[in-house]
Amino acid sequence: MTSAPVRDREVLVSAPNPFAPSPSRTADNSAAMAEPEVSSAAAGGGGRLRNAFGGVLCAFTLILIGVLAFSIRLFSVIKYESVIHEFDPYFNFRVTQFLSKNGIYEFWNWFDDRTWYPLGRVIGGTVYPGLTLTAGTIWWLLNSLNIPLSVETVCVFTAPIFSANASWATYLLTKEAKGTGAGLMAAAILAMVPSYISRSVAGSYDNEAVAIFALIFTFYLYVKTLNTGSLFYATLNALSYFYMVCSWGGYTFIINLIPMHVLLCIVTGRYSSRLYIAYAPLVILGTLLAALVPVVGFNAVMTSEHFASFLVFIILHVVALVYYIKGLLTPRLFKVAMTLVITVGLAVCFAVVAILVALVASSPTKGWSGRSLSLLDPTYASKYIPIIASVSEHQPPTWPSYFMDINVLAFLIPAGIISCFLPLSDASSFMVLYLVTAVYFSGVMVRLMLVLAPAACILSGIALSEAFNVLTRSVKFQISKLFDDSPAAASGDGGPESSSSNASTNPTKGENRAEKTEAAPKEKASKKNRKKEKEVAESVPVKPKKEKRLLVLPFELSVMGILLLIVLGGFYVVHCVWAAAEAYSAPSIVLTTRSRDGLHVFDDFREAYAWLSHNTDVDDKVASWWDYGYQTTAMANRTVIVDNNTWNNTHIATVGTAMSSPEKAAWEIFNSLDVKYVLVVFGGLVGYPSDDINKFLWMVRIGGGVFPHIKEPDYLRDGQYRVDAQATPTMLNCLMYKLCYYRFVETDGKGFDRVRGYEIGKKHFKLTHFEEVFTTHHWMVRIYKLKPQKNRVRGKLKKLKSNAKTSSTLTGGRKKNPWQ
Repeated sequence: MTSAPVRDREVLVSAPNPFAPSPSRTADNSAAMAEPEVSSAAAGGGGRLRNAFGGVLCAFTLILIGVLAFSIRLFSVIKYESVIHEFDPYFNFRVTQFLSKNGIYEFWNWFDDRTWYPLGRVIGGTVYPGLTLTAGTIWWLLNSLNIPLSVETVCVFTAPIFSANASWATYLLTKEAKGTGAGLMAAAILAMVPSYISRSVAGSYDNEAVAIFALIFTFYLYVKTLNTGSLFYATLNALSYFYMVCSWGGYTFIINLIPMHVLLCIVTGRYSSRLYIAYAPLVILGTLLAALVPVVGFNAVMTSEHFASFLVFIILHVVALVYYIKGLLTPRLFKVAMTLVITVGLAVCFAVVAILVALVASSPTKGWSGRSLSLLDPTYASKYIPIIASVSEHQPPTWPSYFMDINVLAFLIPAGIISCFLPLSDASSFMVLYLVTAVYFSGVMVRLMLVLAPAACILSGIALSEAFNVLTRSVKFQISKLFDDSPAAASGDGGPESSSSNASTNPTKGENRAEKTEAAPKEKASKKNRKKEKEVAESVPVKPKKEKRLLVLPFELSVMGILLLIVLGGFYVVHCVWAAAEAYSAPSIVLTTRSRDGLHVFDDFREAYAWLSHNTDVDDKVASWWDYGYQTTAMANRTVIVDNNTWNNTHIATVGTAMSSPEKAAWEIFNSLDVKYVLVVFGGLVGYPSDDINKFLWMVRIGGGVFPHIKEPDYLRDGQYRVDAQATPTMLNCLMYKLCYYRFVETDGKGFDRVRGYEIGKKHFKLTHFEEVFTTHHWMVRIYKLKPQKNRVRGKLKKLKSNAKTSSTLTGGRKKNPWQ
């Protein structure tokens, strides 16, 4: 059996070659042989030149994509000014100022006594330091190079800079999965996607500004390690994960998604040493590094968000041990060893699971944080933690928000998923798994649309790249076919149809002829297989022809498809530019509106904070709802009772109870907290919907969760929240109503609320325990001062003392709690 192929080869060598040249044409043959060498050298040089030109063009395209990602986020600076946006960025800006002024060691040990009075806050142990350290390092480098930029300027432009980095990281990640063309397409799409722009415009100095780049880059290094099996990239992957942990609490998404993919590869039989190298160093080194971040600490090994990574780590080692033993033993011994390994592995897994269950059972929340439980159970926050449910970005999104944030990408994602399965690789399966999990989490919390955006851009880039590849190849094939047919038609050999058919069949005939010459000796050597080899010789050359016909589309259809994709891309670009210029560029601290008179600017927030800064003492305490705590501390430099960190639910409930109580009871609560000023935001005059009246029910719910005497039905009329004449007496007499609508009837004589759309119920009233000290130009921010206690008359003082003695004997000398 083994000598038959050798005999065939001998016959083939000894057989006369009908294409062999005659001896008289040796010189011509040598010249002819030199021509292919020259042509192959020229082809090699042309290939190298083409590759070099492609590399330069790719680098230039990436530079343009980075410039696009940076410049499209500058509308806020061009239209308004270089200013920090929103609420949380002001705290990050304040921390960065402290870091640049006092240094890293003072930052780690900083106790901030201006927040959460009288408790305070340890900043170094309760903040994710990645954003602050990044911006501080950029500021230090620029000043070392004698580029004197302020800390505020660096903070404003940090997000646009890292959006360009995120686009380049998207290119690297997509290139690992589907090639350079898909990578460039995905990077260009991410540079403009509105969902990412909403969190990365100039001035949006929040954790997500650098965290999305860290997320994508960590995924890229994981896929790179998965493709190469390099321990170097595995180490870089752990370091990138460490930077992600420093930057954002969303790092738990990474440490759960990657184990899910590893488990998927194991279950589907795709285990390899590259998978082990990609995952094992990430768990060990990444967990050790994550524990170094003070805000994480031992949570990296003690909370349920991280347990999945450890469980998959054990499963991976069991599988690796099985494959290792299989390579050493015979099949018979392998079965015995397999039984032993599985038994020991199951015992270890059961022991680990028992330990994890014991740890989880000892926690009231089963080892999960409140936000994680809200993701797993969307109704959890509304039932048990209203402070989480009260945040607007924690609400589930609507269908229009998907179209607003990812636009036409929603229609391209299914095509990208199909492309990932043709063929399916470890990298493409990771992309599909990333998309599926991101879609679920974005459906639970609108804030996580930001995590969906890179996955949507990657899958859409793959779909567009594959579509353009098929369409342009079809056009090139049809054009080359047209040019090949034209000389034959001009020479009169036949019509276009006959010439094209000849051109397409000639290579096939040549191949058949060669196959027949090779098959002839085989028929002599083995007559038994003559029929079978003839069928193979006739069927092999036909297969490429059929495949090529299936992949080539008609010329008109290809051109129409290309034009349609270009128009679709044009609509996407227009939508992204509009979203960047109009929807997401306006800073919340400066509001604008257009009317017949032109553009109107509402700068009431900064007006109110400037008044507090210049007209109050440095040690005065200001009470407001927690939304405005960061801005008050950063811009007015005054001590606040609560802020946007929301780490102490009881403290926030105390402020909510004061706002929900009658004026006298509220005064007693604020006075017990040493509060001197109360700030409320009111939009009834100008139509600003995000005011405290619209947030008031959340104050009632949060306050009632801690202090049971505050009940939400007392503020509702037949289940409806109203502030007009149909409002309940409890609502009309609470402190929030009085501070917002005090003297409001003087504006138009009717007291018409433009946000709620009707006249208020209680128009004429006076304040007994608070006095108005400042109201901004558009009535958007109102500041009140607590009145001091009235002086008592001598006779009343004795009576009050005697009443106090009797009450003290009855209550056992305990002071009355003003919050009850």
